[in-house]
Amino acid sequence: MSEEKTLNFLEEIVEADLASGKYASLLTRFPPEPNGYLHIGHSKAINVNFGLALKYGGETNLRFDDTNPVTEETEYVESIKEDIRWLGFTWARELYASDYFDDLYGYAVKLIEKGLAYVDDSSSEEIAAGKGTPTEPGKENKYRNRSIQENLQLFSDMKAGKYKDGEKVLRAKIDMASPNMLMRDPVIYRIKHAHHHRTGNKWCIYPMYDFAHGQSDSIENITHSICTLEFIPHRPLYDWFIEKLDIFPSHQYEFARLNMTYTVMSKRKLLQLVNEKHVNGWDDPRMPTISGFRRKGYTPGSIREFCEKIGVAKRENLIDLGLLEFCLREELNKTALRVMVVLDPVKLVIDNYEEGRTEELTSENGPDESMGTRTLPFSKTLWIEREDFMEVPAKKWFRLAPGAMVRLKSAYIIKCNSFIKDEQGYITEIHASYFPESKSGHEGSGNIQVKGTIHWVSAEHAATAEVRLYDRLFLSENPAAEEGDFKDHINPNSLQVIEKAYIEPSLKQATLNERFQFIRKGYFCLDPDSTENHLVFNRTVTLKDAWAKEVKK
Repeated sequence: MSEEKTLNFLEEIVEADLASGKYASLLTRFPPEPNGYLHIGHSKAINVNFGLALKYGGETNLRFDDTNPVTEETEYVESIKEDIRWLGFTWARELYASDYFDDLYGYAVKLIEKGLAYVDDSSSEEIAAGKGTPTEPGKENKYRNRSIQENLQLFSDMKAGKYKDGEKVLRAKIDMASPNMLMRDPVIYRIKHAHHHRTGNKWCIYPMYDFAHGQSDSIENITHSICTLEFIPHRPLYDWFIEKLDIFPSHQYEFARLNMTYTVMSKRKLLQLVNEKHVNGWDDPRMPTISGFRRKGYTPGSIREFCEKIGVAKRENLIDLGLLEFCLREELNKTALRVMVVLDPVKLVIDNYEEGRTEELTSENGPDESMGTRTLPFSKTLWIEREDFMEVPAKKWFRLAPGAMVRLKSAYIIKCNSFIKDEQGYITEIHASYFPESKSGHEGSGNIQVKGTIHWVSAEHAATAEVRLYDRLFLSENPAAEEGDFKDHINPNSLQVIEKAYIEPSLKQATLNERFQFIRKGYFCLDPDSTENHLVFNRTVTLKDAWAKEVKK
């Protein structure tokens, strides 16, 4: 009998709120800023917001926090929508903070009218200096005591475009001596003469995140505004705006964000990797972006399972990438089609197999019978992995060597007779004999006992493909925490390209949605770079399950 899963702290809050009648239904939101592609950290936030709503019969809004026209692009909006859909979630309404620019401007005017906001002519440096330190209170400047009428006029002039960028800002008038630095008269509007991806040139003043966020939540009647832990100091400000404006009381809750080993999560750092060509775009399979994981062959189910396993907590920690790989292997082991691909080929000639003969052999598609079978062409000359032959075999070597026997997967047992080397001592050809009575699946096939099985591809029938072997992008477990430039820790071998691998013919019909286990080599998927005449496969994850071994210790 399975043990009932305990509720996380957010589920406890939601259940209490619904049970008490505080809210009739649950409404959450996922509010990404469209200034980059979503990464694996966002998948946790997506899972939390959409997952809670699904569990308790509520809804989730997708709201783009597009209040900074300089860094935001429609490309990012579309990629974010694609990622959320791919993860398996549907939003109730697609909204934008820019939808509320008129409302937010009205809220700012209301604060001015209440004597709770003022226009400040100070530079950003002067404002920062005036805020004091965590142990010393800030200082009120001369602009703080401007009249309501003057502030209303100046703010209207800011909106009308009468001032340059940075010439003035609008600040909330709260408490320059507050122990919370964020409450020391935060900036709520700044001047930016920049084209906005949705509103064009209509606005030249834009609200700051702290001002726009809570009010946007309130406008939408969001019941549970779920953020990551770094927003804890922002909550008093979130509540202050809602209270002073007397609007719907959305409430903010915080959980630990996802940090993962061997990568960086900062959008700024990810943008650097893209712009400086350390990777081939946002969806490079080495990137921690959701589009990168998708291109690498990860499945939505494995990422959702990963998010479930790490859970929802109030304490920051660093999650091992191995856990994500474990979740993926668990799924692909059950679902991926088994195929044979030779990455580092050497020719194998079966001397006693009839010249020109081809036969169709049957091989299973996977561990489950329901996955069916496929036929494989078999002929006199095959490609096998170079590492499956050893001229002078090591102790407990169960693969091919002079005089040694091995089974060819789904085919015959063979015995190595000889091999040929070139002038440089490089093995170019291996010769063997086969035992006709050892054909896989036939009566008597088990009469000859061998310990090793290797994969192969018929040389006559093989197709070719480019294979990209991806590994961790960084050598350091936590590159962001290292001294110096995080890029100094990039793994120089994060990508190895095999330009000509030999693949079994069935793979010529591979589709982007399919996942394959290249037998004994790992899990792979077709890359979008593929054409009819040039197939490209990406390694999704290796077969080795280091994480599972570690947790069993």
